[in-house]
Amino acid sequence: MHVQTQGEWEEEISQKILNFIRDEIYLDLRYLETALFELAGKKEDGRMAFATDGAYLYYSPKQVMRVFQSNPKFLDRAYLHVVLHCVFSHLWIRAGRERRLWGLACDIMVEYTIDQMDKPCTRRILSYLRKEVYREIESDNQGISAAVFYRKLAKLYQKQPEKIKALSEEFYTDDHGRWPREEDAEKRKRAADCAKEKWDKIARQTAFAQKLRGQKADREADLLEAGLIAARSRRSYKDFLRKFSVYREEVRVNPEEFDLNYYTYGLRMYGNLPLIEPLESREERKIQEFVIAVDTSYSTSGELIGNFLRETFAILSERDSFFHRAQVRLIQCDNQVRRDSKIMGREQLESWLRDFTPAGGGGTDFRPVFAYVNDLIAKGELQNLNGLLYFTDGKGSYPKRRPEYKTAFLFLSDYDEQAVPPWAMRIKLEPEEFIGEY
Repeated sequence: MHVQTQGEWEEEISQKILNFIRDEIYLDLRYLETALFELAGKKEDGRMAFATDGAYLYYSPKQVMRVFQSNPKFLDRAYLHVVLHCVFSHLWIRAGRERRLWGLACDIMVEYTIDQMDKPCTRRILSYLRKEVYREIESDNQGISAAVFYRKLAKLYQKQPEKIKALSEEFYTDDHGRWPREEDAEKRKRAADCAKEKWDKIARQTAFAQKLRGQKADREADLLEAGLIAARSRRSYKDFLRKFSVYREEVRVNPEEFDLNYYTYGLRMYGNLPLIEPLESREERKIQEFVIAVDTSYSTSGELIGNFLRETFAILSERDSFFHRAQVRLIQCDNQVRRDSKIMGREQLESWLRDFTPAGGGGTDFRPVFAYVNDLIAKGELQNLNGLLYFTDGKGSYPKRRPEYKTAFLFLSDYDEQAVPPWAMRIKLEPEEFIGEY
């Protein structure tokens, strides 16, 4: 007969407490059901706060029991806090932002959301500092997302670094040490990618469940939608570009179907007669022809344009994304096409970037670019067009007719969802993603 140890008893009780927490939050926030029950608990002795990597909830049984005895409502808040980080994809959308400030921005976003929900299981008295931060959020009308908060914190850090410390202490709830990092080993990166895909689906399910409530729109719904939109828009730019890839056969040895042992055995035995020839081609998802239209109107920064193009070509120049012989057309435009450059290789690109100066500066009209590209197709200059990316601030006139090629608008700021044609893909990019300020 097994005699339960102290550690086993603590783990059993802490699991019961976590289940109780989930159930309590669920009664107030039923549309979060899938998200609330997704993270599997993983014991980690000595831990003083919850942590997650998107797959597990890391916790210390002793700490869970201690906090539950003294302040059970804090455990509800802490658990919901961790779950909302995952729902809003905060773990995976940091990009090049400074890690500590990004973590604080995410904490403020989540805590503001929880406090505005004002549910019995998570309700708390707000401190003066917290009220001050919330008043500023509600008064500046710059949008509600971790990216917006990050920009404010970055400016504040330059002027009042001591205020950042006070904010960190006020909004600290969980440990971000398990969040994915760029320097992670390949195995951890694959696990992080799988976790992100899973939470992308959960976020969509959560948004759908929230809309099915059939209640009048309220602050809670607005905040949840804002967080989900920010998460969707800041997915990996590389993943987004993959949507513009096409299948075409490229001459290349396929190592997965080439048995080197038989090949070299034949050469050894018969001189220059291999037993099995390698398969010299395979079907790969890569880019053939691409058009990038850059809005050079007065409202778009030249520095942003240059860094956006560098980031885009860094992705396209990878062998996994780009055919060896491919064509990219760079079109600068405002209310008309100002300049069209044909880029056929990396050396030509680097030369073009060195001499790049924005051509334009007027208003914005998207229609001339589409007319120009359609004319290139009619002339036969573009025969395998992969798609068109339009980098813009979003303030302009859109074409009414759907083109025959895929189109995506890449916005630098909030845009009018109703104005964008339904046939166009769209993604909101954050300025700091392309400006090295961190």
